[in-house]
Amino acid sequence: MKQCVIFDMDGVLIDSEPVHMACEREMFSLLGISVSQEEHHSMIGSTDEAMWSRIGSKNKISKQLPELIKLKKELYFEYLKHNNKLEPIPYIPELIDDLLKNDFVLAVASSSLRVQIDFILGKLKLKQFFKHTISGEDVPRGKPHPDIFLKAAELSGVNPKSCLVIEDSHNGVTAAKKASMKCIGYMNPNSGTQDLSAADMQITSYNEISVESIISLIEQ
Repeated sequence: MKQCVIFDMDGVLIDSEPVHMACEREMFSLLGISVSQEEHHSMIGSTDEAMWSRIGSKNKISKQLPELIKLKKELYFEYLKHNNKLEPIPYIPELIDDLLKNDFVLAVASSSLRVQIDFILGKLKLKQFFKHTISGEDVPRGKPHPDIFLKAAELSGVNPKSCLVIEDSHNGVTAAKKASMKCIGYMNPNSGTQDLSAADMQITSYNEISVESIISLIEQ
């Protein structure tokens, strides 16, 4: 029976959360609104549409939702283009290599826009390792709903119960469990204070897990 590992991208494959956060905080300043660090961190893992809809409902913002998303996308790309330090999180390349050697299907399911996913995975030379990449744009509801992970399982031809998700956010872990998938919570210090307690396992480094431990989790 085929097994699949589904990776979130930001904060899981690449430590780009600080870039997102800095970009968004610059936008808050440009828009003249105040968003606490606590509230900002609580939205990690959400789509841009969900995040800006929530912020817009609480603040008087002159720009419409499509304008906000376009501005964030443009600003984020500018940040990325001038950041030459973006690399895969330590031990990610080794984990991917081991999983492929053991015939796992690999997918990325990220709330980020499609162009962002393609840009980052291409820049890091990781794209060729994933059979499918699913964006928040590809499903009707973002995390914490399970749609994106169920879509990844469907495209991969793998039963959700034979899938394992690696996530760094509360929203992502919640979505994975709603999809009836096993989940490893990666405690990324740059992802804010995330409640990952619903995950089946929590780690602080990818050298804490192996193909054997992933198979064991899926088959529990």
